[in-house]
Amino acid sequence: MIPRKTISQLLTIFTVIMGSNLASGEEIDSWTQWRGPSRNGHVRESASWPDHLDEKSLTLAWRVPLSPSYSGPIVSKDLVFVTETRDEKYEAVRALDRATGKQVWETSWEGSIKVPFFAKANGDWIRSTPAYDGESLYVGGIRDVLVCLDAKTGKTNWTVDFVKDMKSEVPTFGFVCSPLIDGDDLYVQAGGGFCKLDKRTGKLIWKTLDDGGGMYGSAFSSPYMAELLGKRQLLVQTREKLCGVDPENGDVLWSRAIPTFRGMNILTPTVVGDTVFTSAYRGKSFLFKLTNEGGKYDLSELWTNKVSGYMSSPVVVGGYLYLHLQNQRFICIEVSSGKTMWTTAPFGKYWSLVANKDRILALDETGELLLIRATPEKFDLIDSRKISEEPTWAHLAVVGDELFIRELNAMAVYQWKDLSSTNSPTASVE
Repeated sequence: MIPRKTISQLLTIFTVIMGSNLASGEEIDSWTQWRGPSRNGHVRESASWPDHLDEKSLTLAWRVPLSPSYSGPIVSKDLVFVTETRDEKYEAVRALDRATGKQVWETSWEGSIKVPFFAKANGDWIRSTPAYDGESLYVGGIRDVLVCLDAKTGKTNWTVDFVKDMKSEVPTFGFVCSPLIDGDDLYVQAGGGFCKLDKRTGKLIWKTLDDGGGMYGSAFSSPYMAELLGKRQLLVQTREKLCGVDPENGDVLWSRAIPTFRGMNILTPTVVGDTVFTSAYRGKSFLFKLTNEGGKYDLSELWTNKVSGYMSSPVVVGGYLYLHLQNQRFICIEVSSGKTMWTTAPFGKYWSLVANKDRILALDETGELLLIRATPEKFDLIDSRKISEEPTWAHLAVVGDELFIRELNAMAVYQWKDLSSTNSPTASVE
């Protein structure tokens, strides 16, 4: 008989490999967390995307006006979860019917900050993307609070106020990290460090990588669970360094300084096989390989590239990494060598990227949507379309033939259509 502990460990590993943190019975047609079901910008579906983004091919299903937010939408089988900052005083979460946009429930709490003047262009509103496990929604409020909501009713299960509970400073730029669910555990950079919580109760299990919060602490990046050299570990990028953290006890297995301007290490670490990629604002791009000599872990630098990332986390397709840069250009890098294959002319400041097979959808923060063929030969723009007149900083979500676009002041859902069939009428929910 296989021991229960072994079965539990195997199930946990299977969950990580499949990129799913969903509760039993939840459908796979969902977008459950930051950067999608596997937290790497790839869709789960295998169907190919159409070649066109025009209004005949990609039609508006519904659009709901909202207050501002940078949080990416979370999509379940039946609902779309969105956040808002209202009247510069309150934060709210709404559950909208996925088919119609009609509101199912709403929850709010008091919470807001004023970011420094030099960051005003990025707004004073909520920015962390929630996480969903099929039962509960975990929402990071801008004043360093984490709220667990019942996904069916919106009822508050528990709230953690990191500033109050951990005596840390309010994050100057707000709670930015997007929570990571792993089994019964929840991981987040908050409270002036990196924390593991019991997702059922909100109880703190451990805290590591203390930085104090405030102006120069309070990390921007979101964690990623990986298995490197047979060791399951959390990849955590703080304001100053890239680290591997043991999920069991919070021990820092290894760390590597990532030089950047004013601690603006923002990307989510990207895993390619047994290697880890990151890129720093006004810094460089790096590919590392984990080594283990005599039980001591360390990072070996495989290559560096002078290009500098900013806020956009890359996608990897067929051994090539596609990244939007600080200088607003889009680039293709060969993972094995670090060689730049091509670089584009400038676009907007930020792209959220979603990949499927050899296609990439990029949502520019100016409201431009681009469909790109992922190839190292050249920048192959298949189609593009101005999808919104508002800023679109929130991460794009794609589930099946539906595109979920959180405009600054609205939630819009589009659907790719088979042109041989009759298009459905467009709906607008006020």
